[in-house]
Amino acid sequence: MSDEEDIEEPIQKVRSKRIFFNNVDTYTGKNIGQYLGQCVVGASLEDAEEEGEDDAGSVRSAASHKEGSYRVIGTLKDPNGKPPSNIAEIVNYNTREELLEKLLECDIIIYNINDDMAAIDEAVWSVSSLHTEIEHFDGPKMFILLSSVLTWAKSKPLDPDDPEIPFTEDDYRRRKPHPNFKEHISAEKIVIKFGKTNKQKFQTYVVASGLTYGMGENIFHFLYKTAWLGEASALQCFGTGTNIVPTIHIKDLASVLQNILDGKPKTRYLVAVDDSQNSLEEIVRIVSSKSGTGKVEHISKEDALLIKDLKQSEFDSLLVNLHMEAMFVKESMSVRWVAETGMVDAIDRIIKEYKETRGLLPMRACILGPPASGKSTIAAAVCKQYKLHHITIKDVIDETLERLEQSAARLEQEEEEEDDGKAQEDSEFLEQVKEGRENNGGRIEDQHIIRFFREKLKSMPCQNQGFVLDGFPKTYEQAKDLFALEDEDEGDDPRRVSYDSSIMPEVVIALDAEDDFLKHRVMNLPEEVVQGTHNTEEGFLRRLQEYRSSNHIDDTVLNYFDELEIHPEHIDVNDKTDIKHEAILEKISTMMGEARNYGPTPEEKEEMERVAAEARMKKEAEEREIRERQEAEEAAVMKQRQEEWMERLEEVRRQEREVLEQQSIPLRNYLMKHVMPTLTDGLIQCCQVRPDDPVDYLAEFLFQQNPQVD
Repeated sequence: MSDEEDIEEPIQKVRSKRIFFNNVDTYTGKNIGQYLGQCVVGASLEDAEEEGEDDAGSVRSAASHKEGSYRVIGTLKDPNGKPPSNIAEIVNYNTREELLEKLLECDIIIYNINDDMAAIDEAVWSVSSLHTEIEHFDGPKMFILLSSVLTWAKSKPLDPDDPEIPFTEDDYRRRKPHPNFKEHISAEKIVIKFGKTNKQKFQTYVVASGLTYGMGENIFHFLYKTAWLGEASALQCFGTGTNIVPTIHIKDLASVLQNILDGKPKTRYLVAVDDSQNSLEEIVRIVSSKSGTGKVEHISKEDALLIKDLKQSEFDSLLVNLHMEAMFVKESMSVRWVAETGMVDAIDRIIKEYKETRGLLPMRACILGPPASGKSTIAAAVCKQYKLHHITIKDVIDETLERLEQSAARLEQEEEEEDDGKAQEDSEFLEQVKEGRENNGGRIEDQHIIRFFREKLKSMPCQNQGFVLDGFPKTYEQAKDLFALEDEDEGDDPRRVSYDSSIMPEVVIALDAEDDFLKHRVMNLPEEVVQGTHNTEEGFLRRLQEYRSSNHIDDTVLNYFDELEIHPEHIDVNDKTDIKHEAILEKISTMMGEARNYGPTPEEKEEMERVAAEARMKKEAEEREIRERQEAEEAAVMKQRQEEWMERLEEVRRQEREVLEQQSIPLRNYLMKHVMPTLTDGLIQCCQVRPDDPVDYLAEFLFQQNPQVD
């Protein structure tokens, strides 16, 4: 206890240091930034044996040593990108003057020019600007340029008679760059030059890194992706593949940088590579064998340039041919290596990192249920949605027998020497299968079917993407034999349930349906669908009886999964209206969660966009048709109402006229009797006399003829 306190006490008093790292959202920036963000200042200077076992290298948790940890800040290549974890601050700036202020606040500035050619100009500007501010530094600062071994790509061999003698840091003045990496070497020289002015206040380093791998991959990603997808029959190797590719695991590179930060070595130019001397073909072949088909296809360099997912810088890097050795790193640094001997030797770990980092873990499911319950249709839909492999009994048997027949045929053609005895083994196994089939009434024995299935589930496609078991296993014993560990010791505790986790389903779905529903479904199947299958009346009833019998006992296949605490999810499929199983598929999607793959391909995205556009256009057309129909109906109703209103208005007017006429009869009678005779005489008289003022004359006449006056 006291010893531990003595060890930790000085570490806690170490001052925290700020590190600036450009583009922390790139592959290199993210991984190194996260690594350094977990490190304690000076931790790499301790003896390796005292640091304890740690896969991440000499990393101390920053949680318990906040005072002495590195604080990493940095910029984002994608302004809208998500900042990685362990990054204390994201630097946003509008002008380089604002960026310089942030750089001056940091103790260490690291510029990676491997992932982005555009970063070279900014890196050169940064080291130049910092150099001009040396007199204003409030403490010593360190600048590290993370460059590439391709600045050595065209270097002449140290010994023309022995070109395999490796280059070391001591030979850096003799390095000659690849034509596409001349700007890199210019930046290296500038960084080294500015570090010679005042070594007490401003130290500069250049790290020539090998091709990085691990943690999801970067340069080698297209190899791993092609192998994982399994769409190509062979993994492509550019040219002869004999070129030696200097490499280093990304965490080992981060550990080298940590040693530089802590140790401040006098050597200012360092080479960071592992001990491997692997050729490109060796790398391609090991990736293919461990994650793909195991086959390698050599293509010309010209054809390699046509690969759309391959950048020019990646192409140049993969074709480099350099023998290099990191002498200073090996002799003077305390690096807790993740892959000291290279990718080929650590391939299992690298593939695991690749899958976990990119979320490419296989999805495994098993769908069980009575005959005609829709297992195959549902399983096929799930496989299409999640890009999994649909495993049916018929397909597994047919594929295996075909493969065994082909292998046996090679033996007959005396080509077994190229197959290392595999053809002989397959031929003998095929004979066993045929013999067992003859003795079993034409049915293949369970032990052979189990072997067929194990080989299928252990195949690379199923191990990479995953699978959906369709209606198998059917019994407890089949499940026990299928998922059992192959090297399980019989002396182990029999009460301990063990299984092969690499092929065990994560989700088990049991479809439940009543017999009447199933019979009705089979009876309604078209004759052409039923013909040649087990869904004839006799065959269906036999299979249904077998299923019910095997699932009424205690040791059912569902009990097997229950014992392993992989509890089956029961789904009722009795709904006759759900013809497309949409509700069932929605439930299964909820159980399985998000897909664990690369997502849709560009072609699939284009097809999805096309389908979505068609659906949108169809919906818009339907909405427009509905809207036009509604508008037409509303216009017709409005017109009808207007016509009805006009008719009512006309009727009201007619009635008003009749009332007015009726009410005007007494007035007309009065006028005709008392007014019109006198007025008529006056008008006649006026016409005869033709006075100058007819109106006055008529008025005088009416006044004289007024009966009341008389």
